[in-house]
Formats: sequence, structure tokens, C-alpha cells
Amino acid sequence: MRIFTPIEIAERAGNKYLGVLVAAKFARYVNDFPRDRSIALEKKLTTRALEELASGGLTYRLIGRRRHET
Repeated sequence: MRIFTPIEIAERAGNKYLGVLVAAKFARYVNDFPRDRSIALEKKLTTRALEELASGGLTYRLIGRRRHET
């Protein structure tokens, strides 16, 4: 298993916290797709998401929060 350093993730995402959030969101997105359950040696989704982010294959955009008017 490859180890991702916080510096490596921060280079692609701006900071390490945002990088982890983006990778986790992408892993949840990929988890929704059907896949072959007979393959036991498949990488974990979080590892695949971090690999995509570190390699530059994952793009994202930030959306500002909506404020509720009361």
C-alpha cells in the first residue's frame, strides 16, 4: 500500500485537509457504482481516490455555502 504524505496531497489540493475531504467525497461517489464483488484483491476506494488526487487525475471545484435568511 502506498503512503501519501500531507505535503503531496497539499500540493494538489491547496491544503491537506481539503485534499482528504475531496478524496473522501470521490471515494463515496465511486462506491455508488456497481462493481464486480468477486474480485478480492481490489484496492480500497480511499486509496484509489488518493492516488487519483495525487496524480492530478481528479479535478474539483469549491462551491460556497448557501446562507439561509431568517
